[in-house]
Amino acid sequence: MKIVLIISVLLLASLLLFQLYLLLASYNSETQNYRVVFKGKLFEIRHYPAVVMATINSTAKTYQELGSSGFGKLAKYIFGGNESKLHIAMTSPVHMDINDYNSSMSFVMPSKYLQENLPKPINAEVMLETTTDEYVAAVAFGGFATEEDVKINTRKLERALKVASIAHYGSFRMLGYNPPFQLLGRKNEIIVNVEWDQKER
Repeated sequence: MKIVLIISVLLLASLLLFQLYLLLASYNSETQNYRVVFKGKLFEIRHYPAVVMATINSTAKTYQELGSSGFGKLAKYIFGGNESKLHIAMTSPVHMDINDYNSSMSFVMPSKYLQENLPKPINAEVMLETTTDEYVAAVAFGGFATEEDVKINTRKLERALKVASIAHYGSFRMLGYNPPFQLLGRKNEIIVNVEWDQKER
């Protein structure tokens, strides 16, 4: 009985240490750069400069389905599944876009890379693309993001933008900042492109 208790305590301690390691690693990994241009009570407006992303397109209709089918393909690319067998550092967040036309998942490439100096993916489903500068509205929420959480926070952001008379366009996207096995300090966001002219603000 005592041995079982000791083993249980050791396993629990190991799990806690692993989760603390993941939490510290998430703080130390590179996060996509942006500048906050407006901070409201319920949301903020950000300016994101152009960045290179590795993207896969999908027919998925839920974030769970998109994550299970897309994450592994993108992870293989950055962990050596490319023509140079180059290992590319994981960054955050992971971009996920579910819509009626073409769903997608994207990994942000580290800021030191340009599209032309990244190796070609072995998997033809993985595409490298350089985004354009954009303004987005963002709202954050914690925990493991369920489909219902996404819907609730999407509606929350949509209503807040309407009240603030800020026009938005395109689909609402989800940003995930943590690996699926991280239990502590989880962070998610819903974003959408907005029409933003600072001269008028």
